[in-house]
Amino acid sequence: MVRLNNFLRRVRLTLEMIKFEHSVFALPFALTGALLAWCEEGFSREGFASRIAWIIIAMVAARSAAMSFNRILDAEIDSRNPRTSQRHLPAGLLSNRFAWGFMIFWVAIFLVAAAALNPLCLKLAPVALGIVFFYSYTKRFTLLSHLVLGFSLGIAPAAAWIAMRGTLDPRILWLTAAVTLWTAGFDVIYACQDYHFDLNTGLFSIPRRFGIARALWVSRMFHLGMMISLLLLMRSFDLGGIAIAGVAAVGGLLIWEHSLVKADDLSRVNAAFFTMNGYVSVIFFVFWATDILLHI
Repeated sequence: MVRLNNFLRRVRLTLEMIKFEHSVFALPFALTGALLAWCEEGFSREGFASRIAWIIIAMVAARSAAMSFNRILDAEIDSRNPRTSQRHLPAGLLSNRFAWGFMIFWVAIFLVAAAALNPLCLKLAPVALGIVFFYSYTKRFTLLSHLVLGFSLGIAPAAAWIAMRGTLDPRILWLTAAVTLWTAGFDVIYACQDYHFDLNTGLFSIPRRFGIARALWVSRMFHLGMMISLLLLMRSFDLGGIAIAGVAAVGGLLIWEHSLVKADDLSRVNAAFFTMNGYVSVIFFVFWATDILLHI
């Protein structure tokens, strides 16, 4: 019983470490991609529920594996950063061995989910893992790491489309672009907290290269690009007024997000990063899912 309790405690700590609850960030966009694909195939009910379930499992598994790998790879860097020194691995709350085992478990779950969806998903599964793992290295050599992180989440809607239909429609890449730019934008805001640390340690980021004030403008430009991509996506699929309202709601939330953060006041970064972006993805999904389902 003691060994079981210790194991469960370490699982709980690992879920805290990877912020498991933040799986909600990209999942609604992936589900939007799945619903668009379902609409294109004429709303066939055969196997729909199981495909959606496996998409959710694959999304959660891929993110959990990627976040575990990121925490393992960055443990030494995190130990030197006052903001992150109390994360679970540098603080000694978890062992590297347990974190590696946790990561391997989620990789296996992801591969099982990909195999359950269709052959193309399974073939592309190693590519997807390679992309999400590669991000963790990028801050060591390029300020484009924010966009790589964005693309790691941005492939989710395209992957969901493939999961539903077994092929890729280029139109869904507008949603990939939107998620990529959205994620890059809020990651730039988050990275502003580490401006001085990145400067002193030689890590690459947009705030380090341009300064905090200019980095916030880059973030705004990324989010403007997201809005344009969503409008082009909406036009590509000929969606209606509810989808337009969803885009408007997302735009309003992004404006609010940027109002929370100033170059000389980063005290509300966590509210801008965690709270607002959770609202963005969920509200977007509610509006767009409603518009799509009205076509049934």
